[in-house]
Amino acid sequence: MFTMNQTRVMEFILLGFGNLHSFRIVFFILFLIIFLSTVLGNLLIIILVSTNVQLQSPMYYFLCHLSFSDLMMSTNIVPNMLGTILSRGKKITFIGCITQLYFYSGAIVTECFLLSVMSYDRYLAICNPLRYSSIMELKCQIFLSLWPWLLGSTLNLTAIFPISNFNFCHNNTIDHFYCALSPLQKLSCSDTSLIELEAFLYSMPLFILPCVFVIVSYVYIFHTIIKIPSTTGKQKTFSTCSSHLIVVGTFYGTLIGKYMIPSKEHSMYINKIVSLLPTVFTPLLNPIIYSLRNEDIKTTFKKSFWLIMRTFS
Repeated sequence: MFTMNQTRVMEFILLGFGNLHSFRIVFFILFLIIFLSTVLGNLLIIILVSTNVQLQSPMYYFLCHLSFSDLMMSTNIVPNMLGTILSRGKKITFIGCITQLYFYSGAIVTECFLLSVMSYDRYLAICNPLRYSSIMELKCQIFLSLWPWLLGSTLNLTAIFPISNFNFCHNNTIDHFYCALSPLQKLSCSDTSLIELEAFLYSMPLFILPCVFVIVSYVYIFHTIIKIPSTTGKQKTFSTCSSHLIVVGTFYGTLIGKYMIPSKEHSMYINKIVSLLPTVFTPLLNPIIYSLRNEDIKTTFKKSFWLIMRTFS
């Protein structure tokens, strides 16, 4: 079943959703459509924001980074998952498995802090509009977008290095569609107590604190919106942050469903279904939410579309 160098597994087998049977092709086509839509939607946002003057603002600059994070998440997980569906399992090297876990955890951490940065941007725009332009200059935008990526790419190394030194001396079959931490811990015959402690300690600064920061920011935002005298003014102001608020609720809702519910209380199959939320559906929903609820993006897309059509015709 597996290749070993003493107690070192050199490759794993991802089982994915092995019991789909006759629905295998249907699910493959469904997830392929979702994957292509995710890539197209996020690339479209990046291209529109990068090439149109109307969208050259801090809010859309941070949205580009969010789309890039979603692209990294989706392209890191979904192609391998499609392989497991089509072939009822897929081999992945030990290095490939660790690399996939690194980019997955890095994208999660980066997105947590990007969403908090975007909430700070909305706080400044609504609660302190007179100083917004002077504070959110280009240097500030670059700094605020850079440190989430730095944290996402460095902090998870403290867990990746110990995992890369695990000994897997029983089998190499991972009952999941990607290299998640929990299945790797179950397969390992090394002491995983340090990793479990690190995961618990890191959950506070990496997930809970950004979530609290977002909540506090929106408390101030709602307090400011309530003081606006006209109903039209309240609706117009709230519309500038409603898309971000929905994305935040969707993202943290999926994380709570995946990480806050103890895995021992439900089966591995349910765990895999819950894991689809942050890895497959959230990267798809983010561009849809911003496209459908944002008039600037819809208007820019229509103009760009008709300009392309006139060029080719």
